Amino acid sequence: MKESTLLVTGATGFIGSHVVRLLLKVGDAKVVAGNSSGSQRNLEDVQDKLEMARADIGSFTSVLRMVEKYRPRTIYHIGAMLAPACDADPEAGIRANALGTYHILEAARLFGVQQVIFAGSMSVFSGAYARESVLDDFSMTRPDFIYGAAKLFSENIGLFYKRQYGFDYRGLRLPNVIGPGTQTHGYLEYFNKTIEESAKGNAYSLYVAPHITIPVMYIHDAARAFVELAAAPIERIKTVNYIVLGPTPFPTAEELVQTVTAKIPGARLDFQIDQKVSDLIESVTARPFEDKYARQEWGWRHRYSVKDIVDEFLARVKGRAGD
Repeated sequence: MKESTLLVTGATGFIGSHVVRLLLKVGDAKVVAGNSSGSQRNLEDVQDKLEMARADIGSFTSVLRMVEKYRPRTIYHIGAMLAPACDADPEAGIRANALGTYHILEAARLFGVQQVIFAGSMSVFSGAYARESVLDDFSMTRPDFIYGAAKLFSENIGLFYKRQYGFDYRGLRLPNVIGPGTQTHGYLEYFNKTIEESAKGNAYSLYVAPHITIPVMYIHDAARAFVELAAAPIERIKTVNYIVLGPTPFPTAEELVQTVTAKIPGARLDFQIDQKVSDLIESVTARPFEDKYARQEWGWRHRYSVKDIVDEFLARVKGRAGD
């Protein structure tokens, strides 16, 4: 019997590399790591256990060649441009984050891929002024920046493929995923940087107001969410695009500073607020969210509390724990 294959786009990125590692750990399928640069960063120590595939998701020809070659059973579509880069170059952001998802779905349809798991974002709720006091997967979506708009387009075209072709598309609406080692830079990076820079003995200025809250999830919980969603019986998948959360209630920036300074009394943290960015974040996170549909339909449960996140993050940065 031919060995089944799993393909991860954006595999050398922060989230993608952790998904690859988890797939290698829990499964017996061949894992193909797709990325656009050919870099093996973040996967050097496991590269002998997987195959690297270079492809630009913004190029339909490139995606077609990759999917035709490997014929994966499941594609974990994680590769994307982050929000600030999309704002700086909207055309590139649309090509990578919107057209890229279309390219993946159409190639999957053409070459008989059974399933696509999409890395969406809670940014689809930015700019929405819904009347609900608590937001869930059926609340208004009205994103007002390229990143969120492209993620919403991707979710909706995934629903089209599911309806039109009976395709097994499923998506996660991720919160801010944090953990040591990320090299990415986004509007929500202050949470990661507050912990990491303090652990390194560096000063850090938070650019959001002290009352700002953001939903956070530790990287190991995020990687597990992809694998558990893919494994859920198809008859349980009703909502299709799912909010998944870490610990609630969401910690404020001030509470984050207090938690870190309790662990590192000499931490040099202050606030130098970028009002535009702070207001943008608050437009998404001012009201609480809930992930009840992921919990009800496929049993999602986070494992890391805020204290767990800070403790393990600090331990890993200081080299007291390994992957």
